[in-house]
Amino acid sequence: MLPVLSKSGIEVMSINLLLPNEDDAVIWRGPLIGNTIKQFGEEILWGKLDYLIVDLSLGTADAPLTLMQSFPISGVIIGLTPQALVEMIVKKAVNMVRKMDKRVLGVVKNMSYLYVPEIDKKIEIFGKSRADQMAIAAQAPLLGQLPIDPEIAKLCDEGNIERYDGEIVTKLGEILSKLIKTETK
Repeated sequence: MLPVLSKSGIEVMSINLLLPNEDDAVIWRGPLIGNTIKQFGEEILWGKLDYLIVDLSLGTADAPLTLMQSFPISGVIIGLTPQALVEMIVKKAVNMVRKMDKRVLGVVKNMSYLYVPEIDKKIEIFGKSRADQMAIAAQAPLLGQLPIDPEIAKLCDEGNIERYDGEIVTKLGEILSKLIKTETK
């Protein structure tokens, strides 16, 4: 199977691309999810890759377990949202990564703030950030805090997310590039 090329040439694969209808529900138990993850690694003709980024929901279920057992994972980046309950889930996920002898490369907080340019202010809608505490709990650097940005939603809806040029994305890309180069030395 060949991956789908995005508008800017990034190879992408998703179970949603294989469904007869994009709004079909994927109602699968763990073994079927695990087998699909393995197939995506073994049967997709990725070609020569610089990086393979796998986006999973945070947690300790079958999908991340299968991924860490089946792929040559060099590290995990923990993405989190502002809710207090997420702290417990992050700690569990970090513990799982460590038990699987993998490394947490860093932490990224999503929906950190809303920037209002008219008043030049960042508003932490969900309360004071706990991203620093999460990075300490993960024993990994805080790589970035992504804003709530209506432009991101608009570009996603249009299928043009790769056109987003917010400063945070550039900074995050630079940090990740340095981090990966350090890891491969």
